[in-house]
Order: sequence, then C-alpha cells, then structure tokens
Amino acid sequence: MGNNMSFPKTEKVSEDGENDHLRYGLSSMQGWRATMEDAHAAHLDLASSTSFFGVYDGHGGKVVAKFCAKYLHQQVLKSEEYIAGDVGTSLQKAFFRMDIMMRGERGRRELAILGDKINKFNGIWSPRGSDGNDQGDDDWDFEEGPHSDYAGPTSGSTACVALIRNNQLIVANAGDSRCVISRNGQAYNMSRDHKPNLEIEKERIIKAGGFIYAGRINGILNLARAIGDMEFKQNKFLSSEKQIVTANPDINTVDLCDEHEFMVLACDGIWDCLSSQQVVDFVRQELLSVRKLSEVCERVLDRCLAPSITVGEGCDNMTMLLVQFKKQLSSHSNLLEVNQN
Repeated sequence: MGNNMSFPKTEKVSEDGENDHLRYGLSSMQGWRATMEDAHAAHLDLASSTSFFGVYDGHGGKVVAKFCAKYLHQQVLKSEEYIAGDVGTSLQKAFFRMDIMMRGERGRRELAILGDKINKFNGIWSPRGSDGNDQGDDDWDFEEGPHSDYAGPTSGSTACVALIRNNQLIVANAGDSRCVISRNGQAYNMSRDHKPNLEIEKERIIKAGGFIYAGRINGILNLARAIGDMEFKQNKFLSSEKQIVTANPDINTVDLCDEHEFMVLACDGIWDCLSSQQVVDFVRQELLSVRKLSEVCERVLDRCLAPSITVGEGCDNMTMLLVQFKKQLSSHSNLLEVNQN
C-alpha cells in the first residue's frame, strides 16, 4: 500500500551476521513507494541455542511493523510455553500479544514514539522529549491515562518469523510475507499467504460480519491475517482467532538436516515478482560467486525492482532476509572418523 514516487529510492539498508551454526544477510529498499513501511529483526543468539529472524510488512503506516520488530521476539521468550519447550504455542501467543500491547495508554504512547504520523483515525501524537526507552512489561495492561480506552492502531502489519532452536526450525506467519526453505535446491514453502479469497479465510470473514469485494476485506484490506488493523477486530462476542482479521499465525516446523541449505524470509514485494523456486534458484546461483549474503539479497531486490512505475509489480517496498545453515559439526566429525578408519 502507499503512494508512489516519480523515481525509485534504491539506497539499501543491509547487514550480515554469523555464529557457529548460521550466517545471515539482509537488505531492505524503499523502492517506488513514498514511504518505507517494512521492518525486520535478526537475532543470532536470542537465547541459548536459539536464533530468531522476522520480516514485518506494514500497511497504512510503518508503526505496527516497527512495534513488532521491537517487541515480538521478546514476548516469545517470556511465555511459560517457551520455557516448557513449546515454541509453536509461544510464537502464537506472541502474535496475539502484539495486539494486546498496542491498546490502551502505554500502547498508544509507544506507537507514537515509534513515529507513526498524526491522524484523526488512530489519534497518535508524538510527545516531545520522549526517548522511547522500554519501561518493562508489567504496566502494558494497567497504565492509566487520557487514552486508556485506546483500541489500537487502524494500520497493520504482516509478520513472518522463524525461530531456530538447536536443529529445529519453527516458522510462524500471519499475512502474505513468506518463508521458503531450500532443500538440495528444491523450494519448500514454510508459510502460506493469507489472502481473503482462500476458503478458510473467507468463511471466517463472513461469519464475523465482513465481506469480500475485489479481493479485499470490506473492499479495503487485501490480507486476511495481520497484526494491528484493529477496526476489523471489534466484535466483542468473538475470540481473537475468529475476528474478521486475525493475528493468529500458521505454525510450521521442520527438523533441519544437511540437505537444508538456506531459508529466505521476504515481504510480498519479492514474491509478487518471483516464485519461491525462482528465488531459490537465483540465490543458489549467486552463492557460487558472492560471499556476503546481504549482497545476494541486494541483487534479488535489484532483480525485482520495476523499471518504471507503469509496470505494477516491483513497485512495493522490499525486504529480504537470507539465512544459510552451516553443516552440522557432528556430521563432519563422523566423516573424518570414517576416512581415518
């Protein structure tokens, strides 16, 4: 979503990182859009033997995406389910927790600090002199003030995140950002694009009192699941999972093996232009000659950027995160032992 400029903004924000088990690169580019509404998170060592990566694609503003990039991974670690080893449930609860945290006095204030524009729909005002420091979690639901009844932002964001714990990959997704994993060059989708016309989404939307027009919910939103978008989550008689738009993520898990080469997390600005298999093929080819993973991401972004505004596809914000799995040390040790014998 968003207005377009006469010329694309092709400057990129890129970074790389590495630990004993993984290396990653990422890049994001505003492109033809008038504003940049994507955000991302990359934490190689979020906890013991745990890495976390996320791509958040905002619509109607950047603030919800930035909020998720700042807080979602923190909430995963704080749940009882994560401590008990149930990573999937902890991810699901963290998605719902974002909507809860963005309500009320403190939620409104934190969204303002993160820089959303003032408008009459979300009532956000950016207070002067605020440094945006986190003040702990205890008062999210209880802080009182003139905006205690704030229902949350009307803007929203997709969220596609991947948590790697030991040799297990757990992916949670709400929206149409996507996670794809390469296994010996074959692309496997670890997430599903949540569009309103999917039968399971359509059924929930209609039951909750919404409708679909021109592929959009109530003629407005072309996503069936997202964090934020609180105007579509106002039915007090329905649970969070059954609202017109829900933050409820799909959870998919895979045990990593040596055949798994890398995974790609990216917003729909990439997938509108290239299929999952095309991205995998492109990345594999680039890895033959390019060392920095962020440079591979940059080349994908350049490949997808539309040559002119009239093309349509390739005009969106673009963010891509590439994670390469290092071969297991145990497999290497076993191979050495076999060769020595």
